[in-house]
Amino acid sequence: MTEHTARFFGLGLGPGDPDYMTVRARKVLESADRLVHFCKRGRRGNARTIADAVVGQSPEREIALVYPVTTEIPADHPEYAAALNPFYEEAASRLLAEVEAGRTVAVLCEGDPFFYGSFMHLWWRLKDKVPTEVVPAVSGMSGAWTRAGAPITWGDDVLTVLPGTLSEAELTRRLSGTDAAVVMKLGRNLPKVRAAISAAGLLERAIYVERATMAQEKIVPLPDLPEDFDAPYFSLIIVPGQGRRV
Repeated sequence: MTEHTARFFGLGLGPGDPDYMTVRARKVLESADRLVHFCKRGRRGNARTIADAVVGQSPEREIALVYPVTTEIPADHPEYAAALNPFYEEAASRLLAEVEAGRTVAVLCEGDPFFYGSFMHLWWRLKDKVPTEVVPAVSGMSGAWTRAGAPITWGDDVLTVLPGTLSEAELTRRLSGTDAAVVMKLGRNLPKVRAAISAAGLLERAIYVERATMAQEKIVPLPDLPEDFDAPYFSLIIVPGQGRRV
């Protein structure tokens, strides 16, 4: 899809530092008629904050999609899907109307749009209805291992990416069978994830990273992180591989 035909964009803005934004993302960010961002009630979304360095405040262009629920309900609870399904349906209809009115719509995404992104729920509802382009980006995990100075895979290392929402037993099983790992979506899952990493014998290699590349960045070896530490949802743990080196 070219810039002359696309009307609906999934716009990857990178891990946080606007200097890591692609040239393509900047062009779309500056030219789109509507800038859409997901957020919690009463807050600006992380993706919209990243965009500040390029477009600043643009109230006439903005559409905020306020989640009806975030971490208050576990993702596997029936009420979670019951709340989010109509939210995404309504959001997709709203954005479709914008495109049909002749406007270009860009959904701002922290990290890469196709990597654990809320945008994907809009994409599969609209991709066959409007000309669509997804602009890839540096992922949050790439920003994390780079800022931590921890090459994630060497030689034939196998990398496993896991959501912290899995059960402790499943996390332990998968961590025990890999060379390197990234565990996303920490938040209240941190104690469970820490226990699984320890059970898999990986604790001494694990590094906690929060808001990588941003001003509030925090990078701490996992064994040094306090047991009662309150981790935000958008933090992660990396376990670098130890594979072949020459």
